[in-house]
Amino acid sequence: MSASDKQAPPRTTRSRARRSIVIRRVDHVGDPVGLAFLESPETDGDAVLERIREYLGAKLKLVKAEVSHDEITVEIESRGWPEEGTRMASVARELYEKGARRSALAMYRDALELDPLNAEAMLRLGLALAEQEKFADALVALKHAREFGAGGIELLSAMGRCAAGMERSATAIAYYEEALKLEPRNFVVRRALSALGHKPATAPKQSSAVRSRRD
Repeated sequence: MSASDKQAPPRTTRSRARRSIVIRRVDHVGDPVGLAFLESPETDGDAVLERIREYLGAKLKLVKAEVSHDEITVEIESRGWPEEGTRMASVARELYEKGARRSALAMYRDALELDPLNAEAMLRLGLALAEQEKFADALVALKHAREFGAGGIELLSAMGRCAAGMERSATAIAYYEEALKLEPRNFVVRRALSALGHKPATAPKQSSAVRSRRD
């Protein structure tokens, strides 16, 4: 019996949910989803929808999609056990922090089986894979996490690291620059940009009022 089997709570009634997610063009340069931005929804609507269906997978039902220059807003329907998925993702994170990483990874995947739209489980799975330097798999998970609603410096920094690890420097720089918009003085991100031969924008200086309060 696996760790996830031992930890899994009894399932309640399966629920159905409908929500919108945003697929960003910048995340899909050169892949099949990225090609959807180049196709005309008016003349190639079926091809666009098919690309999106393949990307979403069998667990998420595509209801409709609206394509703009930089984003595809997709309305999807999913069925699952979101409360159980959230609980399992929480247990998985605790296991990961205690060093039981293999069990934690299995539980993150089980959490996503219960709730395919669980942004936290997808984010933590992606971060764990990035730590193992499985950059291609990690970046796929992190893109999904972003589309499901995850955000912040940790996500963007990890996406930058994965892109850099895959020798996709331009993409890595774009993610790191986006991260700096959230935390302009983040030393780790600025150092990563420098390592890619890209000079980060000058960080804003702290005001004297801020410095005096800290002093």
